Amino acid sequence: MDKVLHSLKNAFFGLKYCFITQRNMVIHTLIGTAVFFLALLLRVSVSEKLFLLTAILLLLVAEAFNTAIEKTIDLYTKKRNSLAHIAKDVAAGAVLLTSVFAVIIVITVLGPPLWQLIKTILLF
Repeated sequence: MDKVLHSLKNAFFGLKYCFITQRNMVIHTLIGTAVFFLALLLRVSVSEKLFLLTAILLLLVAEAFNTAIEKTIDLYTKKRNSLAHIAKDVAAGAVLLTSVFAVIIVITVLGPPLWQLIKTILLF
């Protein structure tokens, strides 16, 4: 049990490190939280909330892996290295792909109820 607690402590430290040092992790979390609260206000279905939550968490996981890859490369070398540069770019690209996926999910899930709300407001 002691090893499990130690592993959990390390995992929480890793997340804390990401939130303290990685601006994009904080930005993604704030936007994701706002999107989820908007979903609650718009009363989207449970399955739609789960899609949103999945997209938000995938983005945070991608950002955490990106940080881990960057720090590992920084540990290995501080010199300009084309392979290190490629690895960092690919990791950043994975975050970008996940971001695009999240935006598509948000538009798909929240677009129709938001459009309906806008139409309702404009008609009054």
